[in-house]
Amino acid sequence: MMGRINPKQLDKLMKQMGMKTENIDALEVVIRTKDKEIVVSNPVVQKINMMGQESIQIQGDIVERELKEYNEDDIKLVMDQTGVDKDKAIELLEKSDGDIAQAILLASNE
Repeated sequence: MMGRINPKQLDKLMKQMGMKTENIDALEVVIRTKDKEIVVSNPVVQKINMMGQESIQIQGDIVERELKEYNEDDIKLVMDQTGVDKDKAIELLEKSDGDIAQAILLASNE
């Protein structure tokens, strides 16, 4: 295990190795795959460039959510009945677990 390292020495060592780091002030990180979302809240994000190769390191509170696909007809029906845009219609369907009637009622209560 390494003892305490002087930050200036660490920066110097990283520069000698050709590494550059940049902190990114992110509020939230979302990684979407085909069937789920990985959401990192309270993230500490660092972009690392080592010899021209860039990578990103993310630390934080991780939550995985399963993505649900909604039928375009269902989305359009919620949009038509409530006057909301597509993103809001999907959000309403998510909140109502895909129940169209419940999604419409939620919109009227908001």
